[in-house]
Amino acid sequence: MGADALLRLKGVSKTFANGGVGLAGIDLDIAEGEFLTLLGPSGCGKTTTLRVIAGFESPTAGQIRLGDRDITRLRPYDRPVNTVFQDYAIFPHMDVSENVGFGLAVRGMPAAEQRQRIATALDLVGLADKARSRVQALSGGQRQRVALARAIVCEPRVLLLDEPLSALDAHLREHMQVELKSLQSRLGTTFVMVTHDQTEALSISDRIVVMNQARIEQAATPAELYDNPATRFVASFIGTMNLLPATPRGRTGTMTAFDASGLAVEAALAGAAPSPVTVGIRPEDLVIEAEGAPPSVPATITGIVFHGRSLRIHADLASRQEVVLDVPRRDGGLHLGIGERIHVRLRSGARVSLLPA
Repeated sequence: MGADALLRLKGVSKTFANGGVGLAGIDLDIAEGEFLTLLGPSGCGKTTTLRVIAGFESPTAGQIRLGDRDITRLRPYDRPVNTVFQDYAIFPHMDVSENVGFGLAVRGMPAAEQRQRIATALDLVGLADKARSRVQALSGGQRQRVALARAIVCEPRVLLLDEPLSALDAHLREHMQVELKSLQSRLGTTFVMVTHDQTEALSISDRIVVMNQARIEQAATPAELYDNPATRFVASFIGTMNLLPATPRGRTGTMTAFDASGLAVEAALAGAAPSPVTVGIRPEDLVIEAEGAPPSVPATITGIVFHGRSLRIHADLASRQEVVLDVPRRDGGLHLGIGERIHVRLRSGARVSLLPA
């Protein structure tokens, strides 16, 4: 980000009492008003990062700055940061208004100002008519909104969200993703969210930090991560990627030709082509060639998965390398069958990724 970062983690490490490494010297800048998501598999360090920012965990080394203030050793309640937890942590003996205003009451805010802030927060999350409702009478989506309202009512500079939608069913979860992004845009508050759901991260984030084994693999926009993964891990974790061993076959200008398990692939390279190398190809960038003319290669269908408007085809190339293709149903995909012989080629103009072998 640079000098204008709102939140900065510099060389932050966390080693637990049992010797486990939670974070291994990460550097991360987060801009004001950014919706940033920490994404990765279980145990990658994303939740530890969130807890270190919140103050629930103390880093073993490194520094955390919020604006021009060092908050590394500040207690959680002394930081202008609020957290929405995975289980919402709503008090069952309080009504909606009392839940939302709990933090304001603890701070001793005058009652009139509390009422105004609570009303504003409930209006922002669409629960103005539920102020006196018991939380037991609310749906899962409404409870999630109460937790959000309670977090934003104190006007934090950074809002942390720990898998906030994981308890919701698939349909409601998708709806709440849209609402969450809309709320963040209206507030202009910096959101930092943890999730293991790549679809969720890609759909609502301004930028995604992909983590693996306590380190940051890549931090970029959703489009950049999808189109230009920096590592094999990112390539395989974000979406579906065919990773094919490849060898260079020649060069014309800035374009280098590769043989990727029989598939003809070209990529722009500034310098000499590495060898060996792995080529990453998205399923939508492989197509079935009806006639089997060059540069297509033969393959045998081993599996077909229904994906609504498309079929995901699993096939073995002649080199015994498995590939995955997404075939639109309107293009005749319904006539394909397991065991059928097809010919596969790279879609014209397709983007490929060159990754370390």
